[in-house]
Amino acid sequence: MNFRKPLLAAAAIAAIAAPAAIAHRQWMVPSSTTVSGPDNWVTVDAAVSNDLFFFDHQPLRAVPVVTQPDGTEGKVENHNVGRFRATFDLHLTQQGTYKVAIVNEGVFGSYMLNGERKMLPRGTTTANLATAIPAGATEVQTAENVSRNEIFITQGAPTNTVFKTTGKGIELVPVTHPNDLVTNEPGTFQFLKNGKPGAGLSVTVIPGGIRYRDALHEQVLKTDAEGKVSIKWGQPGMYWVMVNEGGERGEGPGGGGQGGPRPQGAPPAPGAAPGGPQAGPGGPGGPGGRPMGPVRARVSYITTLEVLAP
Repeated sequence: MNFRKPLLAAAAIAAIAAPAAIAHRQWMVPSSTTVSGPDNWVTVDAAVSNDLFFFDHQPLRAVPVVTQPDGTEGKVENHNVGRFRATFDLHLTQQGTYKVAIVNEGVFGSYMLNGERKMLPRGTTTANLATAIPAGATEVQTAENVSRNEIFITQGAPTNTVFKTTGKGIELVPVTHPNDLVTNEPGTFQFLKNGKPGAGLSVTVIPGGIRYRDALHEQVLKTDAEGKVSIKWGQPGMYWVMVNEGGERGEGPGGGGQGGPRPQGAPPAPGAAPGGPQAGPGGPGGPGGRPMGPVRARVSYITTLEVLAP
């Protein structure tokens, strides 16, 4: 990869709005993504909102995990959770690229008990799955949910140590370094799903500033057979990128399957439990209560990228 000289300061962070039908996206936005010198501080805002990069719903409460350029674990400082956003500081003491990540893993699904289909409770994990399913339950259907929300911050020259993968969920392998993006060159990224190239993943790209303009300028792309996608940028600024797959039900014996994955933050289907598998009209099955196929594992990846003028 070819890297440019680090910038003294990052461009201004833009706000973003989204249509009301696609709501409650989560994000982290750093005050700077590239800095120079041996010792710097960066402040990060973290929230879940209707209007991206604008505080209008609730804070992102989780404390992120920091990976330093040498691969060791760092820490966030001054973590504060407010009414609409959380903030924290990151002290940069090493040269290279830092990763700040919030990773959520869980299990969702359903089971039959006393003639009724019930959803697994929120907070179910592989560790407590056995206790979440009551005795006597039948027709148990489960799938994993792995979501990552990551940002990258570079002090000095960009490095690649923090991109070591775990083989779980969707992970970013840069072809273009995420702190080396300019408007006149497309950014190319590879996404792995469970350690293998994630072919056919949905990639949504939205630039900042929509709150102050009429058009969303959203791009919806697909990864190729190698899990790669090339993104063409518009104006300089901050961009929200989401990669996702799964979460919907397939076609069941009764023919009541749903058509495909729902957009991030879209309202649940009628009869569906919030955060759980979708259900069609008439209850936990398809239309008229007919059974639906098993849920698919749900994996997602979110990052905020800064694109600069050349």
